[in-house]
Amino acid sequence: MSSVGPLKTLLGNEHRAYRSYYRESPPLLRLVAAGAAKLLGVPMMVETFETIGVGQWFRYLTGIIEVGGAALLWVPRRQGYGAAVLGGTMVGAVLAHLFVLGAASTLPAVVLGLLSAFVLWSYRDQVPVLSRIG
Repeated sequence: MSSVGPLKTLLGNEHRAYRSYYRESPPLLRLVAAGAAKLLGVPMMVETFETIGVGQWFRYLTGIIEVGGAALLWVPRRQGYGAAVLGGTMVGAVLAHLFVLGAASTLPAVVLGLLSAFVLWSYRDQVPVLSRIG
């Protein structure tokens, strides 16, 4: 074994850990903030869920899902599930924006959905249904 092998392996693992952190941070921070805003009853969130018309219980549920999904991004071997939960939540958010709230405010949900999809694809080996895809 050459002396470069272990160093390359070490640097490769560090690089992989950095890439993982980089992928997870944008959706993590944004979704924790959005989920916390929903749970804390920020007036804009209260108004948004009033406009949707499903009740404030749904605001709390969505906040819990967002914070919980973001937390799963930091749990080893659960990042794929966290990204799947967040991606599904963002699909619902995009639909709510398109059909109820107005398409002009859809962009943040679309961006977060795409970031969640990227993280999900990166951790597809953790989700049995996706691990067969490749």
